Amino acid sequence: MGLRLVAAALAGAAYLGGSHWLMTSAPASPWNAVVIVAPMLVAAAVVAWQRRQRALALALAAATAALVVQADRGGGVAAETLYLGQHVAIHLLLAYVFGSTLAAGREPLVSALARRVHGGLTPAMVAYSRKVNIAWTLYFVAMAVVSVVVFATAPFAVWAAFANLVTPLAIVAMFVGEYLLRYRIHPEFERATLAQAVRAYADRATPHD
Repeated sequence: MGLRLVAAALAGAAYLGGSHWLMTSAPASPWNAVVIVAPMLVAAAVVAWQRRQRALALALAAATAALVVQADRGGGVAAETLYLGQHVAIHLLLAYVFGSTLAAGREPLVSALARRVHGGLTPAMVAYSRKVNIAWTLYFVAMAVVSVVVFATAPFAVWAAFANLVTPLAIVAMFVGEYLLRYRIHPEFERATLAQAVRAYADRATPHD
């Protein structure tokens, strides 16, 4: 698992670095959008198919095909708009994933992840993990809103830096900030490392038969 996480982190960093270069430095080409957006669509389609969400998987595959056709024809939706749509859609999807588990009768996603790490939760841990789940939901919504505002009010290069550089740093800051706050507010909680938390998220995101 540790090697897979390192490999995933390196692949993610390479993808973000390549995306930023294509967005800001490479000659304008409709195929740039395919290189940047298509991998995320394909990955999401594979996960949806493995989770037996066939309609969603087919819709994502169709979106990928439409992206390729658009590039081949050299027209259609502007690449910058596609980049914005991808960034906003990812954050809104994550907000939905976290927020939907706050419904009555469901266990918040963060609580489920904490249970995976600790094996059991005290009432205080249940209450705290629910608040963290709310914080993550609001964070993803806020990032989507900020993305639209920056895109609409600043040069595209500024938005690209926000999407490719600030976004991953903000995720890390959320993880580290929550970790430090948790044991400042609740020193009685059983200790769990950041690596354990990341592994729990990764394991939850991995489809199982």
